[in-house]
Amino acid sequence: MTQDIFGQDTSLSSAATQARWDAAQMGVLAHSAATADHLGAVLAAAPDFAQAQAIKGLSVLMLGRSELVPMAQEALSDAKLGYEAALPRERKYVDALAAWLVGRPSRAVVLMEQILDVDPCDALAMKLSHGIRFILGDCTGMRASVERVMPAYAPDHAARGYLLGCHSFALEETGSYEKAGIAGRQALWMAPDDAWGLHSVAHVHEMTGNAAQGLEWLTGREEAWAHCNNFRYHVWWHKALMHLDLGQIDQALMLYDTEVRKDKTDDYRDISNATSLLMRLELEGVQVGNRWEELSELCANRTEDGSLIFADLHYLLALAGHNRQAETRRLVSRIHADAKARNTEAQERMATPGCDAANGLEAFGDGNYAQAFTHLSRARSTMQLAGGSHAQRDVFERMTIDAGLRAGEFDAVEVILDDRRAKRAGGEDNYALARRSLIAQARSTPDPHSVPAE
Repeated sequence: MTQDIFGQDTSLSSAATQARWDAAQMGVLAHSAATADHLGAVLAAAPDFAQAQAIKGLSVLMLGRSELVPMAQEALSDAKLGYEAALPRERKYVDALAAWLVGRPSRAVVLMEQILDVDPCDALAMKLSHGIRFILGDCTGMRASVERVMPAYAPDHAARGYLLGCHSFALEETGSYEKAGIAGRQALWMAPDDAWGLHSVAHVHEMTGNAAQGLEWLTGREEAWAHCNNFRYHVWWHKALMHLDLGQIDQALMLYDTEVRKDKTDDYRDISNATSLLMRLELEGVQVGNRWEELSELCANRTEDGSLIFADLHYLLALAGHNRQAETRRLVSRIHADAKARNTEAQERMATPGCDAANGLEAFGDGNYAQAFTHLSRARSTMQLAGGSHAQRDVFERMTIDAGLRAGEFDAVEVILDDRRAKRAGGEDNYALARRSLIAQARSTPDPHSVPAE
């Protein structure tokens, strides 16, 4: 038996293997690209280490790809071989993997919280609870989870900075923007490679309409995310959004080409960065050339996945309205079929908010803006359940607003703009200010249903 970097007993017997396990755990916290190598070394040296097998399986499930489920199932089988030799804390990781594999990730969260009841300093359990809740759209749960364990993390705890990064993001997602900014800066001071905390401060600037300050925050801090796995593309995405809000279109497109879409993967997180940025650009009247084509080609192959509604909706962004009518219809139909089944939590989210959101995106792509507005408006109240962040889901909010404008629903759009402003602590970005101006112009024209051209 050895102790890990957080002072917890583990069932490992080799100090060398324990060192690689510590590196793997710290890699998870830092979103490090080297994490998989460290985890692989642990499994090669100790294939019966149940917790590491469970982390392998859970990590695979977090990728949101149905074809990888057999790999997660294999990891569960391997974890069970070492289950009896595992410590009670380690067994709960295996149980969490088993719960998610039967479609209950919320049960996996419960098991992580049970670990934290006994071992609040288990930073891996803290991060997994945070991450799974993020996928489920449970921002209040993220905040409550982090805040209840914070007193146990002494200033010299190896994960203290990463805990603060998680706290910052949870604060931001629950609307405490000033506190979130402070916590995120503290996180980066304690853990200079905490890309999560750094990106949380970027979220604060996004939500409060402070793109110029956001660019100032990110510029010069690239080392904080350069070491990351594909999460680094997401931080570049934030920077591109800030350029877009400031009207710096050339810079936004340059970042799309050189960083956001540097590697043409079909990872749903990379696809969501790309599709949502291109859609935002198009809503501003920007011609994005042939950039949709490679995304549409990739997303056409993802129509039957069904792992996450967040992923499916971003696949739809690349299909609807881009000469992919058959694939669009196939994906929307599959979402509705999953919604009728409701056998898993993923399918429950296909039903709500998935069906209305999918119908709205399809209608938007077809240019049927009145119908798009009806469906997207209906989905608004439950879009939180799609997971992701407020900033990520804002692309759907913008499409709702623009559909309403094009349909002449100015009063209803104003209500949405007011609600959006309230959720941003009274701050408004240039997108919202421009839409308010369009409404004022439209109301001053003889035809109240004609929206002035951008």
